[in-house]
Amino acid sequence: MAAVVARPWLWPTAVRQVGLLAPPGWWRRRPYLPVPDAAYLAFRLETMYGGHAPKPVGRDLIGYLAWCRSYRRLLR
Repeated sequence: MAAVVARPWLWPTAVRQVGLLAPPGWWRRRPYLPVPDAAYLAFRLETMYGGHAPKPVGRDLIGYLAWCRSYRRLLR
């Protein structure tokens, strides 16, 4: 999270991704946070790291958000 705070140009992308990945009606269920589905996260971590899933680090999040940002620009 601190890695994103230090890069203000990624803030809009981070907010957009939270909105896109949050399950519908997240505010009605605990933990009352826009957290993606656990099965989706497990799938994404497996496709990113292979069979073992280490804890993601800041540079991984920055790389993902930068990719999302560049892909969105490509679609325009």
